Amino acid sequence: MDQPADLKTWRRTLRAGLIGRRAAVTAAEHRAWSAAITQSLVEGFPLLGGLSIGFYWPMQGEFDPRFAIRCFRDRGAVAALPVVVQKQAPLLFREWWPGVPTGKGVFDLPVPEGTRGVLPQAVLMPPVGFDARGYRLGYGGGYFDRTLAWITPQPLKIGVAFELSRIDTIHPQDYDIPMDFIVTEAGILEVTPQGLQHCLPAAAAARAAALFEARHPGCGYASPPCLAHRFGDGGAS
Repeated sequence: MDQPADLKTWRRTLRAGLIGRRAAVTAAEHRAWSAAITQSLVEGFPLLGGLSIGFYWPMQGEFDPRFAIRCFRDRGAVAALPVVVQKQAPLLFREWWPGVPTGKGVFDLPVPEGTRGVLPQAVLMPPVGFDARGYRLGYGGGYFDRTLAWITPQPLKIGVAFELSRIDTIHPQDYDIPMDFIVTEAGILEVTPQGLQHCLPAAAAARAAALFEARHPGCGYASPPCLAHRFGDGGAS
C-alpha cells in the first residue's frame, strides 16, 4: 500500500475517526468486550503476576486495564503509571497502588506523587489503532515510542484494544515500534513476521515466557527489583 503524501495529516484523520468509532460503543458492549480482554490477559499472561507493569489510566472509551492490574498485583506484580516529564522525552513510570496520593498530569489523568520510579518489564498500551503487522497508532505525541526506544532490554509490549481499532496499516516509520501481542475481545494476537496470529491462552503464556527470558536472561518472573539499578536508588526523587 502506497504511503500517503502527507502522513501526519493522514494519521490525524484516521486517529479522529477511530476515536469517534470507539466513542460510539454502547456501555453494554464496552463492559462485555472489556471483560473478555481482562480474562484473556489474566489467562494468557500469568507471568505478569511477578513483573513490574507499566499501564495507563483509561480515557476516551479505552479498555480499562485496572481490573487486570488488580489481579496481577494480588499475585505480586508492581504496577506503575506513566508521567510526562517533558515534551520530546521518554515517559517516567512511578509506582501506583489503590489509594496512593496522586496529582493531575497530562489530560488531567492521575499521576502518583512521591512514589519510586519503576522500569517496566511489561507494558500494557492502548493503541488508538493497530495494524496487521502489530504497529500501533497512538495519540500523536510519540511518548510510548520514545520510551520503548529508550528501555533496554525491551519490556513485553502488550497492546489492549477493541477489534474496531484494527486497520490495515499505519504506514510504519523507522521510529515506530511494533507490539509483541495485542489482546482484543476476540482473543490474543501474537505479532509474528507473518503478521498477527491468533493464539490460545496457554500458547500465549508459553510464548510470552520465552520472549521475556530471551530479553531478561536469569532475571526470573518474580523479581521487579532486578532492573532497579537503572534508577539507582529505585527512582525516588
